[in-house]
Amino acid sequence: MWLRGVVSLFQKYLAKLLMNKKNRKLRVKLVKSRFGRIKAHQASIAGIGLKKINQVVEVHATAENIGMINKISYLVEVEEV
Repeated sequence: MWLRGVVSLFQKYLAKLLMNKKNRKLRVKLVKSRFGRIKAHQASIAGIGLKKINQVVEVHATAENIGMINKISYLVEVEEV
């Protein structure tokens, strides 16, 4: 049950990042494996550009990227650049 609260706080944080500035970037790190996950989640990981565990990529904070990050929030760590 506590996971829902964490995810909703995470989504609010990312939405606030998007509204504050248009050219923001996010640093996304894959922490858990993509194998054994739902196909849509695997596609989101590939869409962001992550391939290996502990790989870090920087993406623009667009609505599309934030939506993909929200979908796989239990697999990644996100920080603002």
